[in-house]
Parts: sequence; C-alpha cells; structure tokens
Amino acid sequence: MAISETARRNHAELFPNHVSTLATSDPELVEIFDNWAFDDVLGTATLAPRLRLMTQLAALIACGAVNEYRVMLGAALEVGVTPVEAKEILYQAVPYVGMGKVFDFLPATNDVLRERDITLPLPAQSTVSGQSRFEQGRAAQKRIFGEGMATMAAQAPADQAHIQRFLASNCFGDYYTRSGLDLATRELVTFAMLAASGGCEPQLTAHVAGNLRMGNGRALLVAVLTQMLPFIGYPRTLNALRVVTDNAGE
Repeated sequence: MAISETARRNHAELFPNHVSTLATSDPELVEIFDNWAFDDVLGTATLAPRLRLMTQLAALIACGAVNEYRVMLGAALEVGVTPVEAKEILYQAVPYVGMGKVFDFLPATNDVLRERDITLPLPAQSTVSGQSRFEQGRAAQKRIFGEGMATMAAQAPADQAHIQRFLASNCFGDYYTRSGLDLATRELVTFAMLAASGGCEPQLTAHVAGNLRMGNGRALLVAVLTQMLPFIGYPRTLNALRVVTDNAGE
C-alpha cells in the first residue's frame, strides 16, 4: 500500500525536508499510519492548523511522549504557533500532569527553540504577585466554572481545605492568569491533557463544562479529540467522546 499523495503533501507541509528513518526500517507501519493520520484524519479537520497542533502538543505532554512531542513541536512552529504559546502549553501542563512528566519536556522544548535561534528565556508572562495570586486565581475559577467552585471550596473537609487553596492560588492563580494564552485556549488545551491522561473522568467532565462556558462548544471538542486520536489511541479517545456526549448535549 503506497502513501497517498494527500498524506505526502500534508506531511511535507508540517515537516519540510524531513527524512524518516522509520520509512526504511518500518515501511508498512509508516504507510498505514501516514495514510490514516495525514489523509483520513486530517481530511476531517475543522480546526485551524495552529489550534490543531496546540492541542496535539498538550495531548503528547500528558502521554509522556517526549520524542513525538519534539517532532510535533517543530511542526507547530512551522504553522505559526509562537514560542511563547508553546511554552505556555507546557507550563499549563504542570498542575494537570505534574512536574514529574513535564520536567523531561523542558529540555526538549528548549532544544527545538534554540535550533531555530530563539533566545531563551522567553519574555515573562506572569501577571500576579504573591499577594494577588489567590484572589486572581479564584476570579479565573469563577469565570470558567461559575460560583460553584467557591461552594466546593467552602464545603471541603477540614483536612483537605489546603488543597482547595492550592487549586485557587497555584493551579488557577499561577498558571491560568499568565498571558500568552487566553482563558478559552487554556481550557481547551487542559481538556486535551485530561482526555489524553485517561482515568480522570470527573475532572474531564468539569472541564467540558468549563469549555462550554468559555465558548468551546461540542463540535470543537469532538474535533479536538478526532485530531488527537492518532497520538492517544482509541480507548482514551472513545472514553473522552462519551464524556463529551454525556455533558455537552447533541
């Protein structure tokens, strides 16, 4: 089975001048995957290339797929994702997948940026202080999820109240308030990370609701999952689609 002309063209647009070593060692797999991922799946794409690559990067971080991430980061920069946006996706992953995973992606990201003669560190994006991070984080929570977040925090058991404070000040205060990505985009890449992580349906359900409040509708969420499918597999994609169907209507 030969690689289709459409798949070749789409691949070349993302990875100009790339020579695949797998095409020599594993030609059948490359033919199957490229025809599917770069022809069949991309043929359904309703996302702009930048947004498609941003959510795919988020998914790859959640999967711990450093090598594939490195390749796709180059493609993301090729279609116009900025270095700041790429770094912000990576930073956004810290409260959702943990520094244990993100740590390996930092040097990989920096290597790709340096290869493109991008000076590091990038411009600072923080907008909060030690005194304001809790209140600004709580405000971001309310914008995304409504007043229910404050109720949940108030009802937390005494021995878990500190986790709710961390959620407001750290997850939302330190990260969601950063410039570089708007709230709607942060919610969308967070959705991608949770879907790719698997096994966190309550959080995924909450962030489906958050995406809907941010204007990211069902059709967009399904489109994101479709474009993530080649990188995260069918079980996690189908599970996330069920959560979307159950919580985002028809």
